[in-house]
Amino acid sequence: MINEPENLQESRLTKVLNQLPGASVPSNFTARVLAAIDREEARRARSSGRAWWNWRQLWPRFAVAAAIVFLTGISLQRYETNLQRTALAKNLAMVTHSPLPGVEALENLDAIQRMSQSGHADTELLAALQ
Repeated sequence: MINEPENLQESRLTKVLNQLPGASVPSNFTARVLAAIDREEARRARSSGRAWWNWRQLWPRFAVAAAIVFLTGISLQRYETNLQRTALAKNLAMVTHSPLPGVEALENLDAIQRMSQSGHADTELLAALQ
């Protein structure tokens, strides 16, 4: 039977199915089906009259989303604060462990400060360079 052509298998299956007795249907089957259809149409009519959103369903979702955003903001703020404190501690440790400049550096402080100030161009030096 497995090697038979499909048409022959289908015809045998149809013949066997035709020999089966029909299923018994309750006497009020049609009334039940029509009542179910009426209930479904009434439910659709009620739901189509409402807006696409419902506050009772939307409010918990909004509350959860707001809580997530709030907690994320607090976490990021604490993270940034921790980074700033760590950087400050590293800088403070570096400053405390670095040696202070000696008296020799302070002797030429006036000359160093004058070098950093912007002055007028030295005309003699510019003429010599040209």
